[in-house]
This record gives sequence, C-alpha cells and structure tokens, in this order.
Amino acid sequence: MYFSYSDKVVKLQKELTSFMEEHIYPNERLYEQQLNEQPSRWSAVPPIMEELKEKAKQAGLWNLFLPESEYGAGLTNVEYAPLCEIMGRSIIGPEAFNCGAPDTGNMEVLVRYGTSEQKEKWLKPLLNGDIRSCFSMTEPDVGSSDATNIQCSIVREGDEYVINGRKWWSSGAGDPRCKIAIVMGKSDFTASKYEQQSMILVPLNTPGVKIERMLPVFGYDHAPHGHAEIHYDNVRVPASNMLLGEGKGFAIAQGRLGPGRIHHCMRLIGAAERALEELCKRIQNRSTFNKLLSQQGVIQEWVAESRIEIEQARLLTLKAAYMMDTVGNKKARKEIAMIKVMAPAMALKVIDRAIQAFGAAGVSEDTPLAALWANARTLRLADGPDEVHKAQLARLELKSYHEKEATYAHKGFV
Repeated sequence: MYFSYSDKVVKLQKELTSFMEEHIYPNERLYEQQLNEQPSRWSAVPPIMEELKEKAKQAGLWNLFLPESEYGAGLTNVEYAPLCEIMGRSIIGPEAFNCGAPDTGNMEVLVRYGTSEQKEKWLKPLLNGDIRSCFSMTEPDVGSSDATNIQCSIVREGDEYVINGRKWWSSGAGDPRCKIAIVMGKSDFTASKYEQQSMILVPLNTPGVKIERMLPVFGYDHAPHGHAEIHYDNVRVPASNMLLGEGKGFAIAQGRLGPGRIHHCMRLIGAAERALEELCKRIQNRSTFNKLLSQQGVIQEWVAESRIEIEQARLLTLKAAYMMDTVGNKKARKEIAMIKVMAPAMALKVIDRAIQAFGAAGVSEDTPLAALWANARTLRLADGPDEVHKAQLARLELKSYHEKEATYAHKGFV
C-alpha cells in the first residue's frame, strides 16, 4: 500500500480546503441563524445551503463518492478518504458537496441494485441534489443491532406491497426535501434467517406514512435533517419498488453499511483534526496561574496524544479503504469493523480535550465542539454499536486462529 496521494487527489484536497475556508466555515453560524428565522425549523432549508451547493457544483466538487461508478468522480476509496475527511470538519460540510449521509449510502444502493426505472425516478434527483432521502431500518421495539430482529412487514398483494411497522432514527426524514425512504422489513417470516428481509422504496407522501416525532440528540434536533420516528400504516407501493428482489434485504444492508461505515470514520477524522486545531489555537492564547495553557505539561500531553491517536485512526482507515478497493468490502470486513470502533472513540477523546481547554465555552454553541462531540457519540451506535463490531472481530480472529492451528496440525507442527 502506498501512502502518497495522486496529483488528482492533491489538487482536490487543495480545492476542498480552500472552499471550506472561503465558504463553509464562515457560513456555519449563518446557516443556524437562517434556520431559526424559519416559521419552523422543519419547514424550510436555510437558503445559504442551496447557495453553497450551487457553488460546489460550479467548482467541480460534487458527488465525489461512488467509487467505480459512472455517476461519481471516479475516485477509489483510498482517494476519497482524505477528501471526505476535509468535508467532515464541519457539520454542514458534507451536504454542501452532496456527500452527506444517509444520501450517499442510499445512492450507492440505487447504483448497485436499482432498476433503470428506479434510477431514473430517484437516483438522478438525488445525484443532482434536488431531493434528499432517508433509511428506515432501526425499530424501537426490538434490538436492531441484530437486523434479523426487525418486525416491519412487507407483504405482497397483487401488484403492490403493503408495509406495516414502526421505525425510528430514520435520519433525514424531517427535511422538507426528503422524498424517498428505503425501508427494510420482512417479506417472509418463514424463510431462512438471512432471507426473510427485503428493502423497498417508499415515497414519503404515500398514504399511511406518518412521521410521529423528531428525535433530538443530546438536545440537538439536527433540523431540518433530523431523525424521525415513522409509522408505516398499511402503506401501499407498487411491486416495482422492491429493491433487487424479495429476501435480498440483508445482503443489500451488508453492501450498504460497509461504505457508509468507512465514510463516517473519514468524516470523524476531519472532526478530530478541527478539534485539535481549535485546541492548539486556544491554549496559545489563554493563560492561567501566570502560564499559557500551552506551557502546562498536562495540556502538552493532550496535544501529543491527540496527534498520535488521529494518525493511528487515519492509517487504519486508509488500510480499510485500500482493502475495499483491492479485495472487496466482504474481505475487508475485519478492517471496517476495527475502524468503526476506533474512529468514534478517537474523535470523542480529541474533541473532549478541546472542550476541556475551552472551559465553559466548549460546551456552548459559540464553538463547533459540542455539536461535533454529540455527532461523534452517536456514531458509536449508528451502523452497529461498538459491541457488535467487537464481537464480529473476535469471531473472525478466532476463526483465523483455528484455521492456522489446523494447518499446523496437518503439517505435524503441533
């Protein structure tokens, strides 16, 4: 694996960094101000976001994800990693470049598994940034970290499917531009464990789709994006809305979550980098007990440990990206699981140190730190909690050990 970036990536890094400095960071507060000026925080999108999106399109910084796809920028996962990291330095950054969750994951699903009709109707407007989407998988009444637990039903009736179930943490459903949901449910409760589930496209304006409430995260409502609890009550959609076919939901989920997980980790590295920068600025301009904070030994340790931890997470993320590019997502699942555990934990530590250096200001909305911390904390749960990834890692490691042990025994070494 080579650790140097191509000329193309270096050029994009510079362009993205300049765009962030010129357009994104200066407008973070304006975005929130415009949101608060709306009749409701869920009624409209701050105008500045559409302005930023148009500028990003004109700059050629649009849809940089989607490796090996005619729809993206033709970048590999390794090439996309440092770019996604830059976008992740701001809460509003990813959307401005049409590289935000859950749209990226949903677009990948449509690219991989969608029919021509589905792509024309939903993928094109998503790629253009004209609409947004949500992903309805998690349910309030079951442990959804085990996707086989889900109980939402998707039943065929003639030329339609009828969906019944309650979902929550359907991120993005609060956005007035959110027009389509990918819903995961069970189409056959009697099939084998991993073939009961299906995924289906459900327009949010379909009769029977009811957004019950928006769920705040540590007090942040994340409007107008938000995280919804949705009741699908006898919702009828055409049979042509099924993705890939009945019983393919679990396979689609595994394909979707790999890229989604690594993108989260890339963005978290960017968030940690920004927090470390804020920390370094703060400690060189703040004194306590006749000393600059930067002269305090304990704070110097914070800086050193943060740099070490960020570099560790970045290198492991690049390794996972490299494996996804070279041997595929399935064979890279061990590395993906490792970064999904490591990156949020790292980001939380680094951001927490920055918050501590800012004192009371760190937990306020005067800095981006509190919002970055809240977002990072959710990612120890989103796309599978730490414990699930650790359990998978342990199984894979033990399987590898037993295979080696069997090989040694066969050769007479044991």
